[in-house]
Amino acid sequence: MRVAYYCQHVLGMGHFFRSLEIAKALADHEVDLISGGPEVRAELPPHVSLFRLPGLMMNDDFSELYPLEPGRSLEEVKNERARLLSERFLLFSPDLFLVELFPFGRNQFSFELLPLLQDIRDGHFGPVKVVCSLRDILVEKSNQEKYEARVVKRLNEFFNLLAVHADPALLRLDETFGSLDRVRIPVRYTGFVTTKPRSGAGIALRRELGLEPSQKLIVASIGGGKVGGRLLFAALQAFARLGLSGARMHVFSGPYMEASEFLALEKLASAIPSVILEHFTDRFLDYLDAADLSLSQAGYNTAMNILATGVPALVWPFDQNHEQRLRAEKLKQLGVLGILEDADLEPERLAVRMAQAMEAGRRSGPAPVDLDGAANTARLLQDLAS
Repeated sequence: MRVAYYCQHVLGMGHFFRSLEIAKALADHEVDLISGGPEVRAELPPHVSLFRLPGLMMNDDFSELYPLEPGRSLEEVKNERARLLSERFLLFSPDLFLVELFPFGRNQFSFELLPLLQDIRDGHFGPVKVVCSLRDILVEKSNQEKYEARVVKRLNEFFNLLAVHADPALLRLDETFGSLDRVRIPVRYTGFVTTKPRSGAGIALRRELGLEPSQKLIVASIGGGKVGGRLLFAALQAFARLGLSGARMHVFSGPYMEASEFLALEKLASAIPSVILEHFTDRFLDYLDAADLSLSQAGYNTAMNILATGVPALVWPFDQNHEQRLRAEKLKQLGVLGILEDADLEPERLAVRMAQAMEAGRRSGPAPVDLDGAANTARLLQDLAS
């Protein structure tokens, strides 16, 4: 089976890494991962090729697209992307087209996706099954009724299947999308998509870092880094107040943090002993597996990493929409993490919360939800194609 997988990340990296995890699970097939966001450092398995469209990103309030390449107009980049996407599709000749998030999101990329979907529907590329790959929670819209009507129309017109990457025992799509009963194509829950920690990875990393079993390791992160910097500044100040002998803190700012903000963070980190600051690590899951505490936002990927490793965790949900808040509240009910409010970012208060979370210790036993979403998705797609 040949799978073309379209993934456009516009702010963080979560969409790309979730898509990559599903692509990895399709190990017996040929996958062409089509990406049009900022470049992400990631190792691809042999069966996955990466095709990069000219980069587009969105501003922080998701209201406006802009080209990543200086000096190029938005219209010029749009035209080139639409042409390249169609040409790539013709060259690759897929059996299945997997589209991440659209039509539930990425409406500003309709300029390239709708013409391609219309050509697929009209048979210009031969028989191709089309699947929407969707995360657990949708963000609210200013005109929800109009939005849902548009999504339903496009799903019913262009798609063969909707794959929801969630465990319905924890989160159901109809909690954030009220028109699910009008969707005529099959809707399948796959379980959550996440990387699983390698056996002994955390122990090996602690040994590599020179940490004794009694020494505490705290990991603070904010995904891509475009938002959430306030949490890292608070975490550093709180760590300085903990007074834990031999404790270590590793801070990951994300590769997209503004240079001026990173410089300020670097200045603060350099004044605190036993703090290591980096933009990014491709061993993030190993760090969580090794850690005594994780401080982060509540994006899909990080939340699932927390579940997969069982690390004690405090999350500060991104407040521009309700997505991270809802996910965090559901997971708090399972007892797998604590939620930080804005007031908790006061350093003394945060230090107390951190100490309490570490004292509670690591969760033991299997995760309380289905985390086999990648493998389940691969089986679902193979069944559909055959």
